[in-house]
Amino acid sequence: MAVKEGEAEVNYRKEVVKMLEKETGLKPQEIDKVIEVPPSLDFGDFAFPCFILSKKLKKAPNMIAEELLKKILPTKNIKKIEIKGPYLNFFINRDLFNKDIIENILKEKDDYGKAAKKKEKIMIEYPGPNTNKPLHLGHLRNMLIGKSVQNILEASGYKVLPVNINNDRGIHICKSMLAYKKWGKNREPNKKSDHFVGDFYVLYTKKEKENPKLEEEAHEMLKKWEAGDKETRAIWKKMNKWALDGFKETYKNFGIRFVKEYNESDHYDGGKKIVTQALKNGIFKKDDNDNIIADLKELGEKVVLRSDGTSVYITQDINLAYLRYNEFDPDTLIYVVASEQNLHFSQLFAILKMLGFKKSSGLYHLNYGMVYLPEGKMKSREGTVVDTDNLIEQMTQMAKKEIEDRHKLSEKELLKRCKDIGFGALIFFILKYDPSKDFVFDPKESISFEGETGPYIQYAHARINSILKKSKGLLTEVDYSLLKTDEEKNIITKLAEYPVVVSQAANNYKPSLVARHILELSQTFNEFYHKSPILKAEGNLRGTRIALILAIKQVLKNGLGLLGIDAPLEM
Repeated sequence: MAVKEGEAEVNYRKEVVKMLEKETGLKPQEIDKVIEVPPSLDFGDFAFPCFILSKKLKKAPNMIAEELLKKILPTKNIKKIEIKGPYLNFFINRDLFNKDIIENILKEKDDYGKAAKKKEKIMIEYPGPNTNKPLHLGHLRNMLIGKSVQNILEASGYKVLPVNINNDRGIHICKSMLAYKKWGKNREPNKKSDHFVGDFYVLYTKKEKENPKLEEEAHEMLKKWEAGDKETRAIWKKMNKWALDGFKETYKNFGIRFVKEYNESDHYDGGKKIVTQALKNGIFKKDDNDNIIADLKELGEKVVLRSDGTSVYITQDINLAYLRYNEFDPDTLIYVVASEQNLHFSQLFAILKMLGFKKSSGLYHLNYGMVYLPEGKMKSREGTVVDTDNLIEQMTQMAKKEIEDRHKLSEKELLKRCKDIGFGALIFFILKYDPSKDFVFDPKESISFEGETGPYIQYAHARINSILKKSKGLLTEVDYSLLKTDEEKNIITKLAEYPVVVSQAANNYKPSLVARHILELSQTFNEFYHKSPILKAEGNLRGTRIALILAIKQVLKNGLGLLGIDAPLEM
């Protein structure tokens, strides 16, 4: 809860930590880790659990609390200290606190919640698509997690390097190519180009059911590709370009850019030298089938190079890790990949450690769960998958219906609001869940202006903007000591917690923490709005409440921005 007042930094939590450090003998980080924010303001603003000292001091928690209470005295910022059961509870000076928090937000504006620049560089890899079909709902979750984690890390002061790996070779790619060669009639795309490619993947699956021998032809095509056959490579280059061009259009919709995109076709053969050298050095060994393997103990034995000299996925990943560190030298490398690949990344990180990879401790697998639709799991081979572009269109149309029922707008303004609300609904619904959790995506629920949705938060932001537009000529002096209702206190606490939440989201790579926080702030604002007059408030309370909602509007905008969501001024 750090705020600035001139050159002096006032940090209420740090002050509590310092008071306790002096009297408990604990280190600041130990105290900070256990300090709690009570569920109700009746129990203060911070609570220290005295039972953590019981074993060390051989005393009951209540007795420890009583002894600490005698030694720790109130200050200008900490108004009152009380015992509540085994806790020592600290009550901050609300008048000062209100002023510090609101004025700091209004001063910092878009920078509120951001941290000072750090030296560390963090590379984040996402979304890693296959070039035989458009980006589906699973890729969308990957992209949104990757992009929002990138935003949050940048706000936390890190230099962030987003990269992508295109899985552009292999049997799955050849299946689309074979279908195009047989039935494509050399056509050019008549729709978004990655969808055009995806149609042939679906067509191949349909035809293979009728003629199972097609799989042999697909494997034959893969052999030709690996041998550099000109005709096969020409089809591959053409279809790959179509797929990648289509992906770029989708990335643009979400403001996604990469410092570098890697292609599997450029690196699938790489890593062989690293593996063979490790074999010579006795790090790897051969199994009974002459495959080169890494013995990873509890993680099992992992083949890193086949007996025929062909590489496996992990061979490529070993090579890519070295390439990226040699080129960019990141301190941390985050892989955003579905939880189905948990074992793969555990094995990869163990292998890199065996190889003496200098920054193996900086490798992190940010896994995420499945996204289901109300009607079940997605199946891309059968064409029943929900792809990202169609979902965007569906959400935009649903937003259009909501808006048209409320307002008459110009076509230009209607399109802008449809995009703001449709994207906001889609992004927020996905990011409000902890990345590790599976969930069901319900488009109808996500677009609602009520409930735990993006439009609910956007509407709170727009409502505040509407009040502020009407406030001209109604401003008064500001007196922060007038903010005394429970709703006002809860709002200011939420505003103060925002930078802490951003920091926690950065440390844990969890955009859901930011999403939940701004949702709770919106809910608390709406409770306040329905109970407390703002423009009709009397005297200086009116100007003070206007300053309060201006601060809420700013924090909602900042939080939505970290998630990649626009904060519309009107809904």
